[in-house]
Amino acid sequence: MVEEPPMTEREKILGRIREALTVDAPHPGTHGGHEPAFHFKGRPVQVAQPWLPPGGATLEEQVGRFRTASTELKTDFHFVDSAEAAAAVLARIRDAGNWKRVATHSGALTTAATAALGLPVLTVDGGYDPNALEACDAGITECDALVAQTGSVVVNSRHAGGRALSVLPPHHVVLARREQMVGDLTAAFALIKQRYGADYPSMISFITGPSRTGDIERILVLGAHGPKRLTVICY
Repeated sequence: MVEEPPMTEREKILGRIREALTVDAPHPGTHGGHEPAFHFKGRPVQVAQPWLPPGGATLEEQVGRFRTASTELKTDFHFVDSAEAAAAVLARIRDAGNWKRVATHSGALTTAATAALGLPVLTVDGGYDPNALEACDAGITECDALVAQTGSVVVNSRHAGGRALSVLPPHHVVLARREQMVGDLTAAFALIKQRYGADYPSMISFITGPSRTGDIERILVLGAHGPKRLTVICY
């Protein structure tokens, strides 16, 4: 009897993958259950439990959750009562940052807000010089939604000034209305599907806090791959 050579580590890994592929995936909606969703070789398999916090059922709960997430993410979040109050917050940020020039796109919220700043404005709608955009102190955009569960801002290339406006300037400021607050990621994806159907923008981004990295000696560095600051003003 000839003994078979021992399996290599590669063969063991591929064998486990082949074995795993014989198990049906759990049905949608079963991941949050406490009972095993399926069995494998007669053994109950416990599916993943939810780990994201609830987003909240009311606007008050959602704003509270978004505020908590913003603190953890180092996002500056301002929830105010009116467009006038939002303009006042934006003016204070302008003065504190000693802004000289801002960039924006045409929009129901952005056009009036940037005009009130009394600064030179680079509007990206008709094309722009990337170097000039990067030299602006802030990029001011609108958004599709604010996600309370994760503290995320949903933007897209079609309604937020393209792909670069929220990335190149060192400070990204988002203007949003309170009705754009949604509870969780499921609601955000449903909103996007309802709004765009099959005609999706070329880029949809979930921005969760300012750009960061912790790769170098596990030291958190903000602004590594994009804006160093993220400010959300909602009214």
